[in-house]
Amino acid sequence: MSLLSDIINLDLSESTEKIIAEYIWIGGSGLDLRSKGRTLPGPVSDPAKLPKWNYDGSSTNQAPGDDSEVILYPQAIFKDPFRRGNNILVICDAYTPAGEPIPTNKRANAAKIFSHPDVAAEEPWYGIEQEYTLLQKDTSWPLGWPIGGFPGPQGPYYCGAGADKAFGRDIVDAHYKACLYAGIHISGINAEVMPGQWEFQVGPTVGIAAGDQIWAARYILERITEIAGVVLSLDPKPIKGDWNGAGAHCNYSTKSMRNDGGIDVIKKAIEKLSLRHKEHIAAYGEGNERRLTGRHETADIHTFSWGVANRGASVRVGRDTEKQGKGYFEDRRPASNMDPYVVTSMIAETTILTK
Repeated sequence: MSLLSDIINLDLSESTEKIIAEYIWIGGSGLDLRSKGRTLPGPVSDPAKLPKWNYDGSSTNQAPGDDSEVILYPQAIFKDPFRRGNNILVICDAYTPAGEPIPTNKRANAAKIFSHPDVAAEEPWYGIEQEYTLLQKDTSWPLGWPIGGFPGPQGPYYCGAGADKAFGRDIVDAHYKACLYAGIHISGINAEVMPGQWEFQVGPTVGIAAGDQIWAARYILERITEIAGVVLSLDPKPIKGDWNGAGAHCNYSTKSMRNDGGIDVIKKAIEKLSLRHKEHIAAYGEGNERRLTGRHETADIHTFSWGVANRGASVRVGRDTEKQGKGYFEDRRPASNMDPYVVTSMIAETTILTK
């Protein structure tokens, strides 16, 4: 195995200028990540200079077998923490040969919203808290839990340390460093309330970059858990009963919110969100009704609410924001399996473009 490891870690720059680009896209479920690699003649830093590529959409439930070609458009480049050197990860979205976004391409519509002059002028910032659960590969039971049984009740696990409290820290730290290496704006990690559950935060990022970076971070995490022989779950309620679910809280601000007097803009934005509560819930992830019950630090899915420092509300405003009269707010409704392109663009659309 040491020889295999040596070969995997070969430094290509010692013998060739060629690089490997791993093209990454979202599959037919809207959540599964697919990728394949190709050789390029030299280093590339601008996605516009990368070639388009195609794949068999009939094998990803994105095209029929008799017209299966789907085209990948490169959109964002990250350094490859697995191959290292000048090798890259490439976030792509998918189109028909005629140039139309396929139905599962949510990035295309998000890009339209973020390119709207009114949205661009407000420079929307996002900080996304991605929660996830690590599962034992052969049992689909949370990492660190006794097979067929349960650990002690919640309490000691949130931000906990110790072999009986924190399960999977090596995976979490490997992911943290790999994201920093890749150029993702990962801003922190922590163990969550349910044992075997963790969170990483990405942000602040501006506009469409929030979605690109969350998907890149998810891909890197999938690859690391693959190496570790552990399964990554983004299910919003992986274990029934008195256990916390998994969300993807979205912290958000616009230039007007960050300026003096921004608290009034924040309150108007929250009012707009309340008027479109059902539409947002429908777009905020599958199975979210199992998580948003009004318990375990959530608001009831059927009722919109907001408050200062209230983690049982749909939207939370921080104490610092209230005190300073400007800042940001947190939409706590998105599920862990949400599409960040959909959520970030929808929040911008509702708060900026809706009159």
